Amino acid sequence: MAGRNGTLTGSGARTVRIGTRASLLARTQTDIVASALTAAGATVEIVTISTSGDRSQAAGTPIAQTGVGVFVTALREALLAGEIDVAVHSYKDLPTAGVPGLVLAAVPAREDPRDALVARDGMVLGELPPGAVLGTGSPRRIAQIGALGLGLEIVPIRGNVDTRIGKVTRGELDGVVLARAGLARLGRVGEVTEVLDPLQVLPAPAQGALACECRGEDEPLAALLRETLHDAGVATAVTAERAVLAGLGSPCNAPVGALAEIVEDLDDDGRVVDRLSLRAMATTADGALVRASATGETEDAERIGRELADELIADGAEPKGTVADDVPRPPAD
Repeated sequence: MAGRNGTLTGSGARTVRIGTRASLLARTQTDIVASALTAAGATVEIVTISTSGDRSQAAGTPIAQTGVGVFVTALREALLAGEIDVAVHSYKDLPTAGVPGLVLAAVPAREDPRDALVARDGMVLGELPPGAVLGTGSPRRIAQIGALGLGLEIVPIRGNVDTRIGKVTRGELDGVVLARAGLARLGRVGEVTEVLDPLQVLPAPAQGALACECRGEDEPLAALLRETLHDAGVATAVTAERAVLAGLGSPCNAPVGALAEIVEDLDDDGRVVDRLSLRAMATTADGALVRASATGETEDAERIGRELADELIADGAEPKGTVADDVPRPPAD
């Protein structure tokens, strides 16, 4: 494959530089993309980008003082500066507003999007005694687990997977809640004591999914990423989920949950067709939960998500700001 930016596969191919944070999870996710491109005949190089967020984590600075978008911003700045050619993001961390000059080229196959509990003594959530201390850095998890009425003390934590689970093994916490996808990619699913049912705790929009960004002008690379890695079904689902987030005007760390699935249904002629099923939750001004669900045609994923956000707002959910019109969209089918 060739273009104005050079040949990407075969003899004389240019090297594709893939940017990553230094964390083990970020490197593992980047390796998924690197391996796929290598298998397609590309030559790749992994470039580690150090961010202010990484440095603040090492220093123990609270996340509120560093900003949740610092990791994404650092990779995007490196892309725009030409230091790297591809950025691999945890899709749930992407702001809903796009960046001029960059395109979302591919959404790879998704890991299980549900949340997971790692608790002492192999306990599930309902077995933790009242007053047990549960750690999570997510306002979304705090709101939903708190609404279960289990009498748990939920405390904010941050840090990598080792740091968080280590607080349980050392007895500092009775349990922590993390994304199952990260644990799966790190080969640590065996430490999970319960995978949380989305009927009780909806995951973050696009949780478990990856997003591959490149410069818009690098059309040959965008095409290679799409041909090699893109999963149209996952892209449809996360488009609906993130449209809820955008419709609420919420940042990616807001207490908003959404999960979309492609399900089989029968049309008016009795033929099996694919439909989109979407569930979402948000919080009211006083912290109460509001839930809603919708189904529709897969090609209407963004509209379904936006309309569900409107329904949540009509039911009392607190919109967080201005609706974003320039939501980064996966490539069309």
